[in-house]
Amino acid sequence: MRMILRFFLILLLSTNLFGQENNLSGSWSGKLKLPNGIQLTVVFNINYLDEKYSATLDSPDQGIKGIPCGEVQVTNDSISIDVPAIVGSYKGKINSVAKTISGIWSQSGSSFELNLEYSKEYTGPNRPQEPKPPFPYNSEDVKFFNEKDSITLAGTFAYPKEGEKFPAVILISGSGAQNRDEEIFNHKPFLVISDFLTKNGFAVLRFDDRGFGESEGSHSLATTYDFAEDVRAAVKYLKSRKEVDKNKIGLIGHSEGAMIASIVASTDNEIAFIILMAGPGLPGDSILYLQTELIYKAEGESEEKIREKLTRLREVYSILKSDYSESEMKEKLKVKYQQQFEKMSDEEKQRFGDLNTYMEMEIRIATSPWFRTFLKFDPRPFLEKIKCPVLAINGEKDLQIPSQKNLPAIEKALKQGGNKNFLVKELPGLNHLFQTSSFGTIGEYGVIEETISPVALDTMLNWLKEILK
Repeated sequence: MRMILRFFLILLLSTNLFGQENNLSGSWSGKLKLPNGIQLTVVFNINYLDEKYSATLDSPDQGIKGIPCGEVQVTNDSISIDVPAIVGSYKGKINSVAKTISGIWSQSGSSFELNLEYSKEYTGPNRPQEPKPPFPYNSEDVKFFNEKDSITLAGTFAYPKEGEKFPAVILISGSGAQNRDEEIFNHKPFLVISDFLTKNGFAVLRFDDRGFGESEGSHSLATTYDFAEDVRAAVKYLKSRKEVDKNKIGLIGHSEGAMIASIVASTDNEIAFIILMAGPGLPGDSILYLQTELIYKAEGESEEKIREKLTRLREVYSILKSDYSESEMKEKLKVKYQQQFEKMSDEEKQRFGDLNTYMEMEIRIATSPWFRTFLKFDPRPFLEKIKCPVLAINGEKDLQIPSQKNLPAIEKALKQGGNKNFLVKELPGLNHLFQTSSFGTIGEYGVIEETISPVALDTMLNWLKEILK
């Protein structure tokens, strides 16, 4: 009798899941197992309203939230979810007792195992280095004015509680709209760097990019040179702070931020030092060719396919680097993309979704002021003019700004300019974000719990102590 009763109870539990409103509502998360050994967290946020299911998709490791899902079907113990925005779908079997779903994720002709577990709300990935208040130092939300472009920028100014006239640094973020923490893939590297340096006697200013967060202005219409003007405004602001030693203000720039630091330091002899974190030493188009080759190679793409992709890029970039008017350029790009699509297989075309939508998006990005400026930008003339101490560091596994090509170019430019106080250093095992990495791929950034390697932090601090003593 007990065995029959137990079986009946389990049967009730399994059928109850589909018999009540909000039965599947909540977050269902799991690890998508990819061929290169990386596991990406996937979260389906499922809702039940008016006897109908809906869902959104998050990829926390990639910093992506709220991708709208299409049709959600639940039949007995099966579920299927379409995600047309990324040409994907999920099908699985529900275990209502264990609150799990065993299934398969399909996207662009490939299928991967994806098993989900239920939780009322997904709490996010673990970030053990992220500092939490209360902080053992002063931290102020501040605003300062860029007079040249008439915009107000917002940030955070941190400095030690004891002492005065601290050496100070301005943190300059990489490409794309970034907040003051340079938040990316649920990591906050600038918060970690600021916390580390402030605890070691530095004042640190970090700020939201123009047109993002609490800062005014337009990010989409700005170029690298505009962002340099924002940094100049930040330098002027630090000089107004009584806590700062005005003779010891320096810049720390990451990726494009390193380009910006070089621009500012090349014309401002009062900058005391700069640190280039994964900074380019080569022109923008060369960087993008290298990125493409290395990233696709790391993802297992064939040499033939990589050559094809590079050929397509060169065809597009030659148009973008020309002197055509904007309307001529867009028309020529449209023709070029259509020619490229005609040469693709049906499987390749499927990866791009709607080809016209993809083409319009690519042309809009490619012809933006920022991208055209980056494509033509050569950091070497600016590096040659820098007279202050320079530290240039890159991760050995950086696939976005490869150290093997860029560090020698930075060193050569500094030498040609007569700078005798610099250190160029490759950090083994670190990626573009200076995390300890296995592959260096972008897909790893959010999966890795470490925000920034202590080796990178110590390298910067030890160098700063040496040049400022």
